[in-house]
Amino acid sequence: MRTSRSVIDTPDFSVHVVSCTARHHTWSTPEEGGSYGIVLVRRGMFRVRGDGHRMVADPTMGYAQWPGGEYAFAHPAGGDVCTFVGVRPSLWHAVVGDEPPHPSLAIDGRAELAHRLLLRTAHDSADPAERLVHTLVTTIRPRADRRSPDRGGVLADRAREAILADDPDSADLVRLARVLGVSPSHLSRTFRRQVGMTVSRYRNRVRVGRALARIEEGEQDLAGLAAALGFADQAHLTRTMRAELGRPPGHIRRLLSPNACLVSSPAEQRHQADVI
Repeated sequence: MRTSRSVIDTPDFSVHVVSCTARHHTWSTPEEGGSYGIVLVRRGMFRVRGDGHRMVADPTMGYAQWPGGEYAFAHPAGGDVCTFVGVRPSLWHAVVGDEPPHPSLAIDGRAELAHRLLLRTAHDSADPAERLVHTLVTTIRPRADRRSPDRGGVLADRAREAILADDPDSADLVRLARVLGVSPSHLSRTFRRQVGMTVSRYRNRVRVGRALARIEEGEQDLAGLAAALGFADQAHLTRTMRAELGRPPGHIRRLLSPNACLVSSPAEQRHQADVI
């Protein structure tokens, strides 16, 4: 079952939160993309096939679509939630350009934070257009900057799915390679080539995304959060979040708090302006 909820609706763009509770490994009937836009995953994962590409979409990997493209989906885990940002052609060309981007979008920590802030626009009275442009700029890269997929993409996808599912054997490279039936060196090289980062960096990237979600839900115990997500300690969590997001957990907590619109100091106002 799939549901859609409108978050922002303007003449130039719209933002919808789409939830899928179904679990199925088979591909759905292809659907035509009706507009320019990007899909960013907030929770869970699903598979996408379209425009000659096949990929796993998760909070670290979104995708772009455009009119006329056909897309099929599979939801092997179920329970995924994503955001569809539909953009009017004139705005899309003004921000993205006329050259189609690569369909897969690598979402780093800063892009995920931009995504979460876009969804909070109505709450904190920010300029939705400014946040929309910032989200597009941080997620879309020119096609020439992206590597072409090859057979190694299947191996990288299997490794990513194991990490996303918290498979105990995904906790270190050697065990993960053994489960996938390849050598650690081959997995390491292939994963870096396909995903653009090491397995260890990707594992931390997933943890940071989960930390963002927990903090946005009101988590206050950072030491407990670090332990629950597999970090060595709170200091390790802080270092990793600062590296991925450019800000420590304390600032992220203030930024995503229910009272984030009530910024009390000029310094915090400058910090907020940097990310919207």
